[in-house]
Amino acid sequence: MNRARIVVLTVAIGAGGVAAYLASGTDNSAPPPAPVAQLPTVDVLVAKNDIGLGQTVKPDDVQWQTWPAATASATFIRRNERPEGASQVTGSIARAPFIQGEPIRDQKLVKADGSGFMAAILPSGMRAISTEISPETGAGGFILPNDRVDVILTRRLKNPDQSSGAPDIVTSEIILANIRVLAIDQAPKEKDGQNTVVGKTVTLELNAAQTQALSSARQAGTLSLALRSISDVKLSEITLDESAQKRDGVSIIRYGIPSQTAKAR
Repeated sequence: MNRARIVVLTVAIGAGGVAAYLASGTDNSAPPPAPVAQLPTVDVLVAKNDIGLGQTVKPDDVQWQTWPAATASATFIRRNERPEGASQVTGSIARAPFIQGEPIRDQKLVKADGSGFMAAILPSGMRAISTEISPETGAGGFILPNDRVDVILTRRLKNPDQSSGAPDIVTSEIILANIRVLAIDQAPKEKDGQNTVVGKTVTLELNAAQTQALSSARQAGTLSLALRSISDVKLSEITLDESAQKRDGVSIIRYGIPSQTAKAR
């Protein structure tokens, strides 16, 4: 009886060993994942925080960020090309706003070199000139910095025939077209997302000839601003057909030089 039990136990132990051996020889693990292709990257200088128009760039406003090399523009500041890029842009003034994460570009920055903000952002050859406005003559306050406007001169001319009792003649002229607004009063940018800026003074970006035209017009009558649509701000001048000029009594002056004058009715 004891011998039979020993035989059965021996057989059971042997079977268990065979099963364990077979189990150890079977590899049920999943195959390793295929390697993922690594895209070439480059470190690009980006805005760490939002940088507003006219804001001076501080060291903690920028940081290096990994960027796909294939989509990195040549205008981006790359660490492998300009390792001191972060310190180089520090102290610059933003000529246009940056949003957080946007790559820093030299074209949107200007070195003040001790000059004021307005002098720093003015393009070469341009001047900033201010003139008085009112809500009635400034498109009801809906003109914001960086908008484009036409400057209109309105004059009241006395009727040469005073004995006839005819009223004075009022004429309007577009003296400057497609002019960039730099600031309203002392605000060179929107504040708190407002849609209107009601001010008493507007600062315009003009060249030398336009500056002379505006200075002369200020002494000749009342100036008004006409807000241009964002869809046609790229137009360099206004064109009106001859019949419309004669019908409306409008004289178009470009850069201070009358191109064609229509007689008022």
